[in-house]
Amino acid sequence: MNAQDFKGKTVLITGGTGSFGHEFLDVIRETDVKEIRIFSRDELKQELMRLKLKDARIRFYIGDVRERDSVDQAIRGVDLAFHAAALKQVPSCEFFPMQALMTNVVGSHNVVESAINHQIESLVCLSTDKAVLPVNAMGMTKGLMEKVAQAAARQLNEGETKISCVRYGNVMYSRGSVIPLFINQMKQGQPLTVTDPQMTRFLLSLRSAIDLVLFAFQNARQGDIFVRKAPASTVQDLAQALKNLFKSDVPIEVIGTRHAEKLFETLTTAGELMRAEDMGDYLRVFMDDRDLNYAKYFTEGQPDEQAVEDYTSHNTERLTVPQIEQLLLSLPDVQRELTLVGRQ
Repeated sequence: MNAQDFKGKTVLITGGTGSFGHEFLDVIRETDVKEIRIFSRDELKQELMRLKLKDARIRFYIGDVRERDSVDQAIRGVDLAFHAAALKQVPSCEFFPMQALMTNVVGSHNVVESAINHQIESLVCLSTDKAVLPVNAMGMTKGLMEKVAQAAARQLNEGETKISCVRYGNVMYSRGSVIPLFINQMKQGQPLTVTDPQMTRFLLSLRSAIDLVLFAFQNARQGDIFVRKAPASTVQDLAQALKNLFKSDVPIEVIGTRHAEKLFETLTTAGELMRAEDMGDYLRVFMDDRDLNYAKYFTEGQPDEQAVEDYTSHNTERLTVPQIEQLLLSLPDVQRELTLVGRQ
């Protein structure tokens, strides 16, 4: 990260009291940032963050992305914005799809339009692998969020608000994820509840997700989507790796897939890969910037492209159980839990 990018800047993080917000704060607080605004609905989480950090540069704004007035109030005077506010739990979104729509789509539209109207420099929107070829309400609404962001980006010129997105898979040990669930089950002597042993998921540390967001912020062109390449594992192997680390003999219980879960996730489709740039650890998926005048594309035609596959958790690098153990040991939360278990 180039600390100069944040020097003297005012930064807004929507949904800033979540896992991403906490980690991102730790990173940019090390810079000469002028002000950091945390925008969220939860006053308790804001108060706990205020008491913990005691940093005069952090300002807290109560509001909801669904309410444009509260977004405008928070974004006025901002230079850079990172949009993390969302409904993220697949079952919750499945049972309450209109709530997912209001937050993930309407709320994101409010953030995008407010950022443009207030002429901020850059807006990075956080998306998910579930937005690609979606089968559930959460993924569908996050996919629409990407479309909202790119539709706005098509109307903007050089020098205006730069809008980009990032897309990543499961963040390890994030709130509501399976790793803290498994650890809690082991601590209570309960079976590890596995949905489908052969289900695969991308594995990404929260720090790697932060690096992706920073990379997008520093390298984005209008409407880009950035993807962090990541390895994957089966849910069975992940459970076994945790059992090994915690020296647990609890059984693994297969309970079946939850509502609208996929057997594997997709980070980029074959069509997106056709127009993507490989940037080493990252993929830049360029925005389709065609206008509504399709006729010229039909008459000009398209050159033949080499056939490629979707980039999925089934065909990416598959981690072995020992490799998963090493990745888990790199997570501070897992290290803390191991230390606590060792003291018992």
